[in-house]
Amino acid sequence: MAHITLVLPFALPLPEFAPDLVRALQAPALSALLSRTSSARRAPKADITHALPHETWLARELDVGEDGATPFAAAAMRGFGLDPGAGRWYIITPAHIQIARSHLMMADTRQVSLDDADGRALFEAAKGLCEEIGHELRYGDAHTWFLRADDWTGFETASPDTVANMDLTDFMPKGAGAQAYRRLQNEVQMAWHAHPVNAAREARRLPVVNAFWVWGASAAAPASAKPLASYAVPGWLAALGQQRLDSLERLDDVLAQGGLLVAGNLGEAALAADWNGWLQGMQHLEERLFAPLLAAVKDGRVRELRLVLSSREDLADYTTTAMAQRKFWRRPTLDSLT
Repeated sequence: MAHITLVLPFALPLPEFAPDLVRALQAPALSALLSRTSSARRAPKADITHALPHETWLARELDVGEDGATPFAAAAMRGFGLDPGAGRWYIITPAHIQIARSHLMMADTRQVSLDDADGRALFEAAKGLCEEIGHELRYGDAHTWFLRADDWTGFETASPDTVANMDLTDFMPKGAGAQAYRRLQNEVQMAWHAHPVNAAREARRLPVVNAFWVWGASAAAPASAKPLASYAVPGWLAALGQQRLDSLERLDDVLAQGGLLVAGNLGEAALAADWNGWLQGMQHLEERLFAPLLAAVKDGRVRELRLVLSSREDLADYTTTAMAQRKFWRRPTLDSLT
């Protein structure tokens, strides 16, 4: 029988909207999973401001290293079939930065949709500039590149989801190497300014790719032995696992394997405060994920199901079993989401 940990980034809505959203959400299976539990706890708010709770949780759970809050670069490289060797690598995420009234703001990187051809074209334009100053740049997918910068130690950065739609003033990279990073950023921005990819994007009224975000620094670390499957997550996160689900129709494969399953389809709506979209995403999970998992727990195909839900600041952790689901005196409710 499988042990499954289901990680649901952004499944906890903002407190000011949570009561109304809970009333609107029709999710009896999730209600049972969150109410009839063998353990339940809310993690204290973390002091780390440069990563989201589910990101630091995953870093610890996957044992990707102690090099920082989100040291995913080396592990993600392996997932793309790249050898990090002995270098110190950063994840590079192509981004769109805009000027708000009084500050700079970076859009959610999910909204900067790039196909492989455009991603590779922008990558090639940046690669030579990186190599000129002694930094190797390698390609994972259109949204996930890797920069080797052995001398950028003590470089303090934040994950893209942490800074999405926020004032960048508090998150601009600091520490040794920050000045070199800014110089490289300026060179790449100039190369991309008149690039045909951006000209075409502008003509189609799409966000231009006018910057890159650097984060996730790590040196070589042992590969995680924990099985991980993912659904609707950024490329760097999918690269950490062995299964990337295009849909939830293949859930039986996950049930047979056990391990971690990260469902990331709520991120874009939550970061945009699109609560109607968030509700639709939760209803999709209710039908395709929560209901089948509840049935699997009750009939014994899943021995233990752990649910890890998060928001920008909070993380909640629930465990249920077939025995816990027999606690008929506990009325199923979604109050745990508030």
